[in-house]
Amino acid sequence: MLPAGPSILCFSHQNWIDPFFLISALPERPRTHFFGPEQEDMTRGFRNGLMRWGGVAVPYRPGRRGLVAATGRVEELLAGGDRIAIAGEGRIHAGEGVVLPLLEGPAYMALRSGVPLVPVAVNGTSWLAFRRRVRVRIGRPVAAAGDGSRSATSEAVEAMTAEVQAALLELVSDFPDPPRSCWIGGRLTELFNDWPEGARPPVPPRGGTAADT
Repeated sequence: MLPAGPSILCFSHQNWIDPFFLISALPERPRTHFFGPEQEDMTRGFRNGLMRWGGVAVPYRPGRRGLVAATGRVEELLAGGDRIAIAGEGRIHAGEGVVLPLLEGPAYMALRSGVPLVPVAVNGTSWLAFRRRVRVRIGRPVAAAGDGSRSATSEAVEAMTAEVQAALLELVSDFPDPPRSCWIGGRLTELFNDWPEGARPPVPPRGGTAADT
C-alpha cells in the first residue's frame, strides 16, 4: 500500500511507456514526478516533448552538476509532499521476471530525505499489443532508517537497496513472458526504446538478479 505522504517509488522498467501506465495506476494525490531522463536538451525529441507536456519529469544534464541540481529539486518536491518515481535499474531491460541490479540513488535519496522507498513492479510492457494485460503491483514500503537529517551511510544505502531488489524480484516472479508482438505492436514497443546494447538483448534466465552486461 502506498504511503499517504511523500515517498520514492523504485519501479522496474522494460519499456519507454512504463511511466504512462504508472501515472494511470497511481492516485492523483500526492502528485507523482519522475526522476530523469538524463538529457542535454529536453526541447528535442517527441518523447521529451511528451514528458515536458505532462510536467512531471525532473530531468538532469549529464555530469555531476546536473545530477546535484536535479537531486536538490527532488528534495524540494518531497518536502512539499509530492511523490518521486525512479527507474532504479537506470535503464530498460528485457524479460518480465527480470530485475537488473538496482542503482543506489533511490535508497540514497530516500534516506537523505527521510521518506519511505516503495518497490513497484510494472509487468506486461515487454511486448505491447491490443488487449494484453499490463499489471502495476505495489510492494511493502521500506521505511527510511534515517531521520531526514541528511545522513545516509553507505551501509544503510546498501541494505535498503538490497531489500528493495529482493522485493521487486518477488513482485515480478509470477508474470509470464508474452510472445513477440505483431509488426504494429512490435514497432510501438520499440518506438522510443534506447537499448545500451544497440538492440533488444536476449531474455536472461529467471530466478535471480540479471547482470546488465
